[in-house]
Amino acid sequence: MLPSLRLFQLISPSLPVGAFTYSQGLEWAIEAGWVNTAAELQDWLRDVLQHSVATLELPVLARLYHACASADAEQLDYWSTYLYASRETAELRAEERQRGKALAVLLPALQVDIPASYAAALQRTQLAGMALAAHRWQIPLDALCSGYLWSWLENSVMAGVKLVPLGQTQGQQLLLSLSEILPALQQQALQTPDADVAGCTPALAIASAQHETQYTRLFRS
Repeated sequence: MLPSLRLFQLISPSLPVGAFTYSQGLEWAIEAGWVNTAAELQDWLRDVLQHSVATLELPVLARLYHACASADAEQLDYWSTYLYASRETAELRAEERQRGKALAVLLPALQVDIPASYAAALQRTQLAGMALAAHRWQIPLDALCSGYLWSWLENSVMAGVKLVPLGQTQGQQLLLSLSEILPALQQQALQTPDADVAGCTPALAIASAQHETQYTRLFRS
């Protein structure tokens, strides 16, 4: 049971990495009128899940996990750099680093020591820190990926609930509906060959770039 409890801790919204402060371009998409309803929010999040989270982030998370399991600092550095380089805007790159640094500060306090050869990778992306913690806490890869998908979806839906705005019931309905596609996306992600690890979400990139100069905003990205 203990690995399951540690997974809950690792994906919890209370984990002090600031996940709740990011919308990944959604705030500008709503400001621009691209997303106005629960149905449009569902379409937006489904597209990001299908064309970024499941094709880029989750395959990279799996590779980082395997790198930690084999104590391969070179692969850990390679895939953390790859993910960082795949972020198209200054905001998205800043988010990647800020969340990575926050988790890297937290992990030693949770009795997860960080080898010196891993330090740069963990400073680059939160996924490296999650992979290291999951390996040390004996969380299976499948469980880690399921937890990451859920945490991403929950954070994104809650951002939409605040911004559109929507009611809490609509938010829960979105979580219920979109969570149904997560198992298939996870299976797809874990079978992705190295050459196909990539994201393709141009609308998100445009929204993120525009958000950098948005006049009023609640979120950091």
